[in-house]
Amino acid sequence: MVLSLQDLEELTAIAQQNGETLRRETDFELEGRLPSSLGSGNARSIRLRGGLALDILNIKPQQTIRLERQHGANFPLVAKFYLSGSSRVRTKGPALTSVKADYTEMSGYHYVYHLPEMSELEDWPSDQWHQVIMISAELDYFQPLSKGETPLAPALKRLLDGDNSQRFHQSLGPMSAAMNQVLQQILQAPYQGMMQQLYLESKVLELLTLQFAHWSEVQPSAPSRWLSKYELERLHMAKAILARQVSEAPTLAELAQQVELNEHRLKQGFRQVFGTTPFGYLHHCRMHHAQHLLRHSNLTIAGVAANVGYRNPEAFSTAFRRKFAISPKAYQLGKPR
Repeated sequence: MVLSLQDLEELTAIAQQNGETLRRETDFELEGRLPSSLGSGNARSIRLRGGLALDILNIKPQQTIRLERQHGANFPLVAKFYLSGSSRVRTKGPALTSVKADYTEMSGYHYVYHLPEMSELEDWPSDQWHQVIMISAELDYFQPLSKGETPLAPALKRLLDGDNSQRFHQSLGPMSAAMNQVLQQILQAPYQGMMQQLYLESKVLELLTLQFAHWSEVQPSAPSRWLSKYELERLHMAKAILARQVSEAPTLAELAQQVELNEHRLKQGFRQVFGTTPFGYLHHCRMHHAQHLLRHSNLTIAGVAANVGYRNPEAFSTAFRRKFAISPKAYQLGKPR
């Protein structure tokens, strides 16, 4: 199903005419539920001061949705944190741009991008929940800040220094424990009204600081060679297999055999396309599936550990704490939404 933003608005209007309650609006927040004809879940858009905005998406489509968006010239800087799910994005724009035409965003990873006058086709698969937190910052927000001695990534520094023609989509790898902690604090914001706005604004600024500092230290690796269409398809197949089989994942040799790539090319291509190794991606899938089970099932910690492929509950607890800066038990008792 291919939808433009206008199509989505029209389907929402039809669903509301048929009796569905899909919108809730306050002075600073708009919450919209996905029409039942499209799936389950909701999206929250929270307006903060100075051109900052916070969007929280948590949906599960009934069938794969392809959302089509055309960005204007005044596009903000966007920081994106994928807590669960994945999406495939295809971009089109001016010929002289370094933005990839086809890339994947996935669970446990974070991204920053600026895509003025470009179009995006984003595919949201139907077999998973997509929980994403996005921060949008108007470029004017950064103008009063001194950037002279700040160690910023070159593309970001050029943009914040006034070169609005900068276009990039930068994958920054796995989210750190500090980022995951702030993201959970955003999802569990304890206040209402003005105090909630102030709290969320502080957390948004903390996330941007963590992300900018991380980007300044990241040097993207140069690809060894271009991947063929066949290799890309095989790599996406391998990724899907790992996401489905977190409890009994294949070995690297078994995975390579299933997708008909040799082990070296599988590891090399996986890192080139997804920014991690097959085992690294499997680990992220296991941890985020564990989050879902802790939140939505009655399993014990040992039961969750076994369900995501850990024979030793203590090893699972250590891995979970290292990933999310919180123990599985504390996460389970907190009941984050």
